[in-house]
Amino acid sequence: MSALDVAAAACLLLGAALALSAGVGLVRFRTTLERMHAGTKPQVLGVLLVLLAMWLHRPTWANFGPLLLAGVSQVITVSVAAYMVARAAYSRERADDDTELPPED
Repeated sequence: MSALDVAAAACLLLGAALALSAGVGLVRFRTTLERMHAGTKPQVLGVLLVLLAMWLHRPTWANFGPLLLAGVSQVITVSVAAYMVARAAYSRERADDDTELPPED
C-alpha cells in the first residue's frame, strides 16, 4: 500500500465522519440556525475531503478538473443556500414577534 493510498483512505474516513456528524447535528439541534450550521460546515468539509480522497486514489489531470469543479460548486452553492435559509428564518422570527413598539411622541 502506497502513501497516497493511505492518505486517500484517511481523507475518505475523515470526510465520512464529518458527513455523519452533520447528519446527527441536523437531527439533534432544534432551531433553524443551529441546524443550518450543522448542515453546512462539516458537510462541506466532508465532501471536500471525499473529493480529495478520490483524487489521491487516481491522481491524474483528467480526474482533477471534474473534482475541482464539484468542490468549487459545492462551496458556492452551500454558502448561498445557507445565507438564504438564515435570511428566511430571521424574517420569519421577526414576523412572529407580536410585541408592539411604544408610540412615538
